[in-house]
Amino acid sequence: MIGSRARTRRGSQGEAEKPFWISFADLMTALMVLFLVVMAVALLAVTRTVSAREALEAQHKKDVDNCMAQAVTAAERHKGVKVDLDRRVIDFGDRARFAFGSSVLAPEQEAVLRRFVPELLSMAQTPSCKRVLKRVVVEGYTDRAGTYLGNLNLSLMRSQRVLCAMFTTSGADALTEAQKDAVRDVFLVGGFAFNSSKDTAEESRRVEMRLEFLGVEEKPIASPATSGNFGACAI
Repeated sequence: MIGSRARTRRGSQGEAEKPFWISFADLMTALMVLFLVVMAVALLAVTRTVSAREALEAQHKKDVDNCMAQAVTAAERHKGVKVDLDRRVIDFGDRARFAFGSSVLAPEQEAVLRRFVPELLSMAQTPSCKRVLKRVVVEGYTDRAGTYLGNLNLSLMRSQRVLCAMFTTSGADALTEAQKDAVRDVFLVGGFAFNSSKDTAEESRRVEMRLEFLGVEEKPIASPATSGNFGACAI
């Protein structure tokens, strides 16, 4: 009787252990499957993120290229104006060239700038340019004669003179108030002395407009909601 009961208890314990080990194996299998599912989902998310980034970069490049192509088209309508695609620069050549030591443009040179800038402003409002164009930097250059700081100041004055030509209230092809608002919002003045001199001193005394573009995920800064009150440039 005692031995019989003891054997019965051992048998019951063995039977009770079997379901436990089966359940543990199932649990490990389930965990492995769950791990694989999580890894698959994570890999898919990363792949989608990379694909979305690549698509964003491709669209950005396409917009920049389209914007530069429009600049080339605009330049082709104005004799002597050229576009350097590598530097993303519009060079006015002798159509806006300064005399030695001077920051004054002739009336016909200012008129050339006023005829070209509205095309640049219209270009900036096209869908591709509007998505990526950050600003237009007006850069004045000098030749190598003179001191560095003197030339730096002169190049800045030449850049400012280009903006003065945009805001004049007289002369040929004067800009409208709306166009002047757009110039103030989009254009920036920069002076560069003789950092990028040309082959001759005369060619170096020039004005360029450099197109700057937003980064792939960079957001444009909203322009202040103001108009008019442009002031006047000193002669």
